Amino acid sequence: MTRNPERLRVAVDGMPLIGERTGIGQVTVELLRALAPRGDLDLVLYVVTRNGRRRLGDDVPAAVRVGTSQLPARLVRPAWEHLPFPRVEHWTGPVDVVHATNYVAPPARAPVIVTVHDLTFVHQPDLVSEDTRRFFEPLLHRAIARGATIHVVSDYVGEEVRAAFGLGLDHVVRVYPGITATGGGDPAAGRRVAGAERYVLALGQLEPRKNLPNLVRAFDQLADTDRDLRLVIAGPDGWGRPDFEAAVDSATHGDRVRWLGYVSDDDRRDLLAGATAFAYPSLYEGFGHPPLEAMAAGVPVVATTAGAVPEISGDAALLADPLDPDVLADQLTRAICDEQLRADLITRGHARVREFSWGRAADEFVELYRRVATR
Repeated sequence: MTRNPERLRVAVDGMPLIGERTGIGQVTVELLRALAPRGDLDLVLYVVTRNGRRRLGDDVPAAVRVGTSQLPARLVRPAWEHLPFPRVEHWTGPVDVVHATNYVAPPARAPVIVTVHDLTFVHQPDLVSEDTRRFFEPLLHRAIARGATIHVVSDYVGEEVRAAFGLGLDHVVRVYPGITATGGGDPAAGRRVAGAERYVLALGQLEPRKNLPNLVRAFDQLADTDRDLRLVIAGPDGWGRPDFEAAVDSATHGDRVRWLGYVSDDDRRDLLAGATAFAYPSLYEGFGHPPLEAMAAGVPVVATTAGAVPEISGDAALLADPLDPDVLADQLTRAICDEQLRADLITRGHARVREFSWGRAADEFVELYRRVATR
């Protein structure tokens, strides 16, 4: 087939789509959905695993070609730490630009853009997994040394990246992602999934960065005076589970805390629609999608002052120190009990989410791809 020379050939990392969907995986899916219909791009998804095509599921748009190889990831990533090969074109064929969506930028003949979602592994390495500590920082250093352009998801992360790696303004570009559509959920179905009529909802993996033990402690204070309220947490298992379970076990009202594990997109929408309030107690975030998803669903949000959360939430959320369960409990009480405040937060939340559309993000990404490809 003859290629249209006016169409830009873009290789996109598909590894975040494999396995249980985390936030980065969802962002990658939404990016592909926003870019695939465009007439000015040819997209190829590269998957560094032997059986990647079978593990991608149904989330890859039909217009996106998938490039796979028999080379296993356990051999490729260590090679990328030290060697300028195998190049990504081994998976994709010739391309004009490469977008590495999750920190790990491959060697390539084409110019490379690498997305940095946050710098937890630099500033708070105890909050990330051993694999993240081992691979992300050295591979990011390699990418920068090879001249990669760094895409960041917030101004907060942009400032961190420039300071940590000594980069100038031209090498770090901020493009806000859009948010996943969360409207249309069924509140009654959400309450059935939650097993409660009234509940505070939290979304996130059981990892230390999500600070769920402190949320349990804050909820325990609310539960003393609000006998019908429940705390419901939905998200994959993780290495923070022992601390989370210890907090639940030591709570006076631990029997009113429910962890659902990983839930489907439909259940996620229903849970948001039925929630009384949404809590986001994270210790650090480079962006923070769940608060915006809750705002889109018309749910009052209580988040924290950590990382980029204030930048992204704007005036549409109540904020608390993530290390102070007492303040977190006070803010949750306000979001649940003050009807006028609830109405104001819902109105401001709907306005805030309009600032983060995938249509605008796609336009800005294509502009970035073209600028980098012609350097």
